[in-house]
Amino acid sequence: MGKVLESSLWRSSDFGTSYTKLTLQPGVTTVIDNFYICPTNKRKIILVSSALSDRDQSLFLSTDEGATFQKQLIPFSVETFIFHPRVEDKVLAYTREGKLYVSSDLGKKWTLLQERVTKDHVFWAVSGVDADPDLVHVEAQELGGGFRYVTCQVHNCSEKTLTVPFAGPIDHSSLTVQDNYIFVKATSTNQTKYYISYRRNEFVPMKLPKYALPKDLQVISTDESQVFVAVQEWYQTDTYNLYQSDPRGVRYSLVLGDVRSSRQAEESVVIDILEVRGVKGVFLANQKVDGKVVTLITYSKGRDWDYLRPPSTDMNGKPTNCKPPDCHLHLHLRWADNPYVSGTVHTKDTAPGLIMGAGNLGSQLVEYKEEMYITSDCGHTWRQVFQEEHHILYLDHGGVIVAIKDTSIPLKILKFSVDEGLTWSTHNFTSTSVFVDGLLSEPGDETLVMTVFGHISFRSDWELVKVDFRPWFSRQCSEEDYSSWNLTNLQGDRCVLGQQRSFRRRKPTSWCIKGRSFTAALTARVCQCRDSDFLCDYGFERTPSSESDADKCFANFWFNPLSPPDDCVLGQTYTSSLGYRKVVSNVCEGGVDPQQSPAQLQCPLLPPRGLQVGILGEAVAVRPGEDVLFVVRQEQGDVLTTKYQVDLGDGFKAMYVNLTLTGEPIRHRYENPGVYRVSVRAENMAGHDEAVLFVQVNSPLQALYLEVVPIIGVNQEVTLTAVLLPLNPNLTVFYWWIGHSLQPLLSLENSVTTRFGDTGDVRVTVQAACGTSVLQDSKVVRVLDQFQVMPLQFSKDLDAHNPNTPEWREDIGLVVSRLLSKETSIPEELLVTVVKPGLPTLADLHVLLPPARPTRKRSLTSDKRLVAIQQVLNAQKISFLLRGGVRVLVATRDVDTDSPSLGGGGGYWAVAVVLIGLFAVGAFILYKFKRKRPGRTVYAQMHNEKEQEMTSPVSHSQDVQSAIQAEEFIDDELHSQTLGNHSGVVLSVNSREMHSYLVG
Repeated sequence: MGKVLESSLWRSSDFGTSYTKLTLQPGVTTVIDNFYICPTNKRKIILVSSALSDRDQSLFLSTDEGATFQKQLIPFSVETFIFHPRVEDKVLAYTREGKLYVSSDLGKKWTLLQERVTKDHVFWAVSGVDADPDLVHVEAQELGGGFRYVTCQVHNCSEKTLTVPFAGPIDHSSLTVQDNYIFVKATSTNQTKYYISYRRNEFVPMKLPKYALPKDLQVISTDESQVFVAVQEWYQTDTYNLYQSDPRGVRYSLVLGDVRSSRQAEESVVIDILEVRGVKGVFLANQKVDGKVVTLITYSKGRDWDYLRPPSTDMNGKPTNCKPPDCHLHLHLRWADNPYVSGTVHTKDTAPGLIMGAGNLGSQLVEYKEEMYITSDCGHTWRQVFQEEHHILYLDHGGVIVAIKDTSIPLKILKFSVDEGLTWSTHNFTSTSVFVDGLLSEPGDETLVMTVFGHISFRSDWELVKVDFRPWFSRQCSEEDYSSWNLTNLQGDRCVLGQQRSFRRRKPTSWCIKGRSFTAALTARVCQCRDSDFLCDYGFERTPSSESDADKCFANFWFNPLSPPDDCVLGQTYTSSLGYRKVVSNVCEGGVDPQQSPAQLQCPLLPPRGLQVGILGEAVAVRPGEDVLFVVRQEQGDVLTTKYQVDLGDGFKAMYVNLTLTGEPIRHRYENPGVYRVSVRAENMAGHDEAVLFVQVNSPLQALYLEVVPIIGVNQEVTLTAVLLPLNPNLTVFYWWIGHSLQPLLSLENSVTTRFGDTGDVRVTVQAACGTSVLQDSKVVRVLDQFQVMPLQFSKDLDAHNPNTPEWREDIGLVVSRLLSKETSIPEELLVTVVKPGLPTLADLHVLLPPARPTRKRSLTSDKRLVAIQQVLNAQKISFLLRGGVRVLVATRDVDTDSPSLGGGGGYWAVAVVLIGLFAVGAFILYKFKRKRPGRTVYAQMHNEKEQEMTSPVSHSQDVQSAIQAEEFIDDELHSQTLGNHSGVVLSVNSREMHSYLVG
């Protein structure tokens, strides 16, 4: 049914020896959806449940490790809980609807904090960094659709009390709060930038090498005041480059390239790098070069990397014949999908130096080989222990290592070692084979009791088996039971990160319990600084050197070590160095210090370089009257003695000092549309620099109307015209789509000329783009082999009332066609009157051929329709009235020949006739009185076609008299409505006003 109908809750208080079934609600079926244990007090537990009879979820709260529970109804559906890292009763609840609630009494009362919150991007305050422990960091969606980073106190959180630490929108799912650092990502104008805040100071861009151009950035580690990030650069698809930062997390330098990556479920990225737990500064990484994947290890937080040394013999004592440089040990660095089993490499803080992983020997990592290898001296020496992958569990600080084969068949045997993997024993943990689903132990790995859980068959219940290793050990360990081992890198150097560290391990012959009070760290002694304790500074690389020579740094092409640093823009002294710095976390003292060898120099007076002028928000198209904030930046050069001449292009000119030092923007408004050249000139005694920016000031487009000939002959030249309001010459780009073509024609003019080679209906669409404003209109052109065109003219009185707008021309053409149809009995759909733009007011009457009859073919020369039309026009029967009693007469006009032209021959330019419906006459009234007044209300949205079925200005009443009289062709019973879905012009004209306007 896709729904859990029943679940049971069991509790053990004797390390899994016996279990008691708990009844939360007697007589009520309760399903436990999830449970949470308070990280600071494991006696406090929250169960999330749903009963079949309850509409909402409910909580069961315990303060005695689950011995008793108290039910608490909640008015929302919980997605996840987030406990406060220090205050045990404070907890955040993220709901399935994206809302965030807070409780200060372990879930009894809840207060809504924020809505539209991004899942997994909510963070409690960090101790020692955030001043207020009740602060919450949240990524939330705004009503407009964008996302922002906000903070608030849980006891006072509202829109008025929200703080926005990062100005501007951020990318979805980009907020990360980790230790001293906060990370966000922001994309604008198709450019993505990554920002960082150190100890809650202002956000600054993360400075990667100039040509890194990241597609993606993943935070790997923020330990010990340093950030490790993996960056996928523009040329990479399945690899990332590993960078490390300065203590503030701002500047980054490359430490390892081409680290393998893979995509997992829900598009999450997994990068093959693993921080070894228990010993700081040690990382494992899989590097992919030329299609081959190899495993590397570093003991110096990325300064130096080495291959893993292969063991000389296999698990059976036979030679491996694996010798560097052609053969090494390689490990899979995958996380386990199941949270109750280990990944392919297993390390623990409580067992420093102990690493166990699956991999193979050879020239590269092989996917299908998963032999098990172990090291107890942090990667210095390795041993093979199994031929297949196993799940691993460390007990008693690694005093007992438990291994169960990773297989899809049922098992009843586990293996264990009490001497750090030197020897292994087997144990039948059950009499019936089970499919193993996971291994459990008490948090901290300090006990000797574990539980294996699984199932006998796919239809059976869970099987839980307790395995207790305590009887194997009769006593607690004493100091005599331990020996020491020294941490060394693969070159045998004991000074790792500036100190010599020793750890202790239990002797193989001592069978005793280490216990909860055991600590592995024994001694640590600071070393004198050497060349190997220093890295090339950010933006520099190392050249290969002999062991006796100091490393030599040379500048990458994005930095110049010979130039004074950025601080010289403030006129200070600087240290001329070759780009050395001590590795973060390195504690060496004295000895060699290449940082101090150069002398302190006075900053010279430098000319301004890298001057830039931009607009806050990065848009370069604005509207008239809108506030524009110009920001001026300078990459190099003295700023204290530099003057800045600013010309904003519209007559505003000013001189500034300290403009780039203060960072204050220049606020300005442009009142009129146009293109403005903004220039800034920075000048001091040493030289000058100039920056230029072109700003487009555009009024928003209000209306777009496509004028296109409605009927055209095959291969006859036709002009397509876009009538735009307001007209922005040289600022608008027109995109033309003709027919089914997906590739538009582009033009800066509002018209294009084309031909149609085949008969049929052709759709023409135009888009006008000006700044951020885009409008579209669409028409259909009928391409015919044959049709007849009769030129028309009007009495001159009409010119005085001609507003020269497309809507007005459509209305006049519609009236003429309907009058002619009434007088001649020619079907109206075969008559199309097109009024031409401009003065004098002229028109063309298109007479279409009727559909072909199957019985006989109609001849064009025998058609009597033109004769009938000519007769009613000559008899002056076609006329209509304007306001004030002005009668407009329609007649034929003379052209080069007296005979009417055939389609394709005459080629008269025409405007598309679109029936705009009942209120077309309203357009006539509107344009008569407002044609010269800008700012009339318009809709930007245009429909693709006008509907032929709309009620026309000519009444459909049976009482309509002859069009010669024309007094009754507007129905008095019409109601006031709005026309907004056709021509884009908002009309609301009373029908009686139309009537009085037309008949005077």
